Amino acid sequence: MYTGSFTRKCIQYAKKSDFDSWCILSAKYGFLFPDEVVQGQYTECFHNKTSNPITLKNLFLQIKFKELDKCEKITILGGNYYTHMMKKLFSEKEVLNPLNGCKGIGHMMKKLNGLIDTASL
Repeated sequence: MYTGSFTRKCIQYAKKSDFDSWCILSAKYGFLFPDEVVQGQYTECFHNKTSNPITLKNLFLQIKFKELDKCEKITILGGNYYTHMMKKLFSEKEVLNPLNGCKGIGHMMKKLNGLIDTASL
């Protein structure tokens, strides 16, 4: 499901940055680790509440169940909406977004390329 160029670039950055772990935030399934598989496409999205995305309550439950609350810092790769959501979910943690201030996917991809080049030094 998550095979697009932005996702691939984010995964490349996560691997180069040597994070202890990483996951994808899905509007339907919540937090997904790399070994978790989803079946097909879905229409839920966080920006459209009528699409019935996963609730913050269920995301809080996943944080405990998947032990994401044990992470010292949270790095998000996405837009402002996702950053604000993660700050709500991890209010007691340091939440970083190296893509903060980027305007659109093209700008984010360019910034990720630079971050990946820097991480490999």
